[in-house]
Amino acid sequence: MEEAIVSLAIERISDLLIQEAVFLLGVRDEVEGLKAELERMKSSLKDADKKPDQNELTRTLVRQISDLAYEAEDVIDSFILQVAHRGGFHGIIKRFTKPFHLHKIGVKVKAIQTKLEGLSKALPAYNQISGGEGSSSIFEMQQRLRRTYTHVEEEDVVSLQGITNEVLAQLMTEEDRPHVVVSIVGMGGIGKTTLAKKVYKHIDVRQSFDCFAWAFISRQCMPREVLHDLLIKLLTPSKEERKLIDKLQENELMEKVYNLLKEKRFLVVFDDIWRNEHWNILKPAFPRGKRGSKILFTTRHKEVALHADPCNFPIELPLLTDDESWKLFRMKAFPGNRTEFHTCLEELEMLGREMVKKCGGLPLAIATLGGLLATKRSRAQWEMVHKNINAHLNKFQQQDHHYGGVNGILALSYNELPFHLKPCFLYLGHYPEDWEISKKELIQLWIAEGFISPSWESRGMLMEDVAEQYLEELIDRCLVQVGKRDHTGTGVKTCHIHDLLKDLCVLKAQEENFFEIIQPSLIDNDSTSLYVTLTASMARRVAIHPSKRYISLKGKHPNLRALLLFQNEELIKFHISKCNDFKFLRVLNLLRNDVSEWHVPSEIGNLHHLRYLKLESSEIILPRSIGKLKSLHTLYLPNANVRIPNILFKLRRLRHIVLGAVFTRHVPLLLRDSLRNIETLKYIRVMTLIENNAVLDLTNIRSLGITFERSKDVEPFLRALIESHRLSSLFIDFEDSTTCSNLEPLSQCNHLSKLYLSGEIQEDPHLSHHVLNFLPANIVKLTLLFSKMNQDPMVVLGKLPNLRILKLLSNSYEGSKMVCSANDFLQLEFLDIWLLSELEEWQIGEGAMPRLQSLNLLALHNLRMFPEGLRYITALQEMKLKYFRRPLVERIQVIDGREGEDFSKVRYIPSIQISDTLED
Repeated sequence: MEEAIVSLAIERISDLLIQEAVFLLGVRDEVEGLKAELERMKSSLKDADKKPDQNELTRTLVRQISDLAYEAEDVIDSFILQVAHRGGFHGIIKRFTKPFHLHKIGVKVKAIQTKLEGLSKALPAYNQISGGEGSSSIFEMQQRLRRTYTHVEEEDVVSLQGITNEVLAQLMTEEDRPHVVVSIVGMGGIGKTTLAKKVYKHIDVRQSFDCFAWAFISRQCMPREVLHDLLIKLLTPSKEERKLIDKLQENELMEKVYNLLKEKRFLVVFDDIWRNEHWNILKPAFPRGKRGSKILFTTRHKEVALHADPCNFPIELPLLTDDESWKLFRMKAFPGNRTEFHTCLEELEMLGREMVKKCGGLPLAIATLGGLLATKRSRAQWEMVHKNINAHLNKFQQQDHHYGGVNGILALSYNELPFHLKPCFLYLGHYPEDWEISKKELIQLWIAEGFISPSWESRGMLMEDVAEQYLEELIDRCLVQVGKRDHTGTGVKTCHIHDLLKDLCVLKAQEENFFEIIQPSLIDNDSTSLYVTLTASMARRVAIHPSKRYISLKGKHPNLRALLLFQNEELIKFHISKCNDFKFLRVLNLLRNDVSEWHVPSEIGNLHHLRYLKLESSEIILPRSIGKLKSLHTLYLPNANVRIPNILFKLRRLRHIVLGAVFTRHVPLLLRDSLRNIETLKYIRVMTLIENNAVLDLTNIRSLGITFERSKDVEPFLRALIESHRLSSLFIDFEDSTTCSNLEPLSQCNHLSKLYLSGEIQEDPHLSHHVLNFLPANIVKLTLLFSKMNQDPMVVLGKLPNLRILKLLSNSYEGSKMVCSANDFLQLEFLDIWLLSELEEWQIGEGAMPRLQSLNLLALHNLRMFPEGLRYITALQEMKLKYFRRPLVERIQVIDGREGEDFSKVRYIPSIQISDTLED
């Protein structure tokens, strides 16, 4: 992690040397020298980080290096702040004949560099000490404890039948190609090895292969040892043969294994393989073999599995369900025939279930907990474990920084992370338990914190794209779980981490002084208010978790970089005293619901380093000083009517602007040359972009929300948007008096996948084609509202090859008949039809909507009959009906054991939810 801290400091200094070069005139040489020294320190820290164990001397030295990296960043940020407040570099020159401030920063930077040079000389000596016999023996002990053996069987295993069959199916398939790899992927402790052992010993597998071998790999893969063990298992040699094998070199062992397997149908298991390089080294030892030969991986990294065999998709092991978790726990907590415990199971069940829930479906944690409670015989003992369950699961030994129990397994994944991913992963730990994390917000926060280097953009990649790759890598490493997928069905919309991984994050963050969590409910018993005092000794990031009380912040924390607040909306009110007390702040979000109009104080302009600003209230009035936030990347004002002075054009680094869900008139004109970096811009009136042709500068826009006040503006504006080759999401609203007769330019927006149209779409009766012909083929999600079409929209929509989500809302269609033809809507999975007051007949042809999973119908008051074609949509999992006439819904219900006339149409739908029916 220290390497990551130093790297962040280097990137920050690089950023300053590029973007703030004018501020550093006169001290550039000193700053560049400091950067060079930090670069040298990175190499030493890499070596230190690779060691499986470090002694206290090395850890102390490494901490000192990270502290100096932080100090370097503070010195430079402080100087930039002084320059900004004095009117820039030239303002300083005017005030001082001899630029004292330049001399002062030069002295400070040189002092840090001198300290680093001293540490640099000491580090090799300390590394030599930490690499001694003691740490090596500790590492070897850890390896022995983690080594797997096929003869050691798990007696208590809950059913894995479904996923076992999936693995067996891949193993038994006879593929005629070399190096066919089947992979079981999942987070540490999820049961990959257990499943691998189960299929390895399965009777069908034993009958299908000529020879078998099991190799334990681990993080520190030793190829010669792996090949040696494999050869012994494959040959079962005599004592004399064993002596000869022991003398073979790595390349000789590789050749022996190859020759032994080339005429056989073999199954070799690589348990716990971590890196692509490990497979690259071992791969030459394995021939094609006979048709059907297989290699089975267990790994925490999906990337490793796909690298080894892109043709076989990895099998991801899921967490246990609540019932499976409880079953495994009972096996471990009440082993054998210990009937004396069975009699008190009912008394302990509630406590047990609460503790099992804390394990989050992770078999390792459940088995550890069950094994611990198997030794406890009374309710009092169980209650003691319940009170401090995490300590019992993790058994963290502070003095040696060794992780025991569950954390010992999970920490391996963290330790294996490359340095650039460590702060990104730790950052997830500041979120409250079970928090669903928005991908977009997380990426913007990572960028604001400086975790993503701006240097990527000089190589043609946006920082947001790099951050998304980082998140995908954490997901592939099974450290982050996907919550919801986005409208495409493949991208990430929200994510979260397992509670036990969150505990690990918090633990590591405390070690590294990376962030600090304040939980009001644990601090103060006062039911109405809580005062949080921030001090300089706190971590540079402070997260305040939800509370039902008024919270007031006070005190000073001059080095605070992020104030991370989590609100239960109406329940919490935040006030921040003086922005001067947080001059280095990069991330800030605040909420006010105690006022109808929030006049944001002008002191906010003093936060020169602020990159992410989120403010929430019903109405927000920003001060002119907001124009001083030159570093601002994200301005997020959701759920608010906003008044903004005419200063946005001054914020040249803005990338994301979200101005509430209502279209406010209080947004100033956005000028040309101020929009080139903008990626998100919503929601605004189009007039702010028309003058001076500002829309032409939206070359990087991805998500745009606009409202039109004049029909004549629609076509020219959309034609200008064609040049925005990144545009993927577009929200268009036409005011009541505005109609649109020509949306044809949208057909050329080739990257547009999400479209929301609100307002009347004017139909021309003289045109032969449908009014919706303008829709591009790449549309995945489409919402139509108040469109007032008389032509059946399904004629065109059914032919869109990628349409996955369709919402036809409030008077989007005013015809009486709608037809979904056979073999239309081939990709549609979600369909909402609301408030089409004129719709009487809906036909669905056989073969239409074959992938539809969810159907949500609301207030179709004149619909005479449910479509006959519903019976053909076998993929449909749920249907929701609200505000329907009672006689119609009774036709598809079973009442008092009697099936309605149309029940056969919906018989196979697993879930039908009917609410708020209307009397005829």
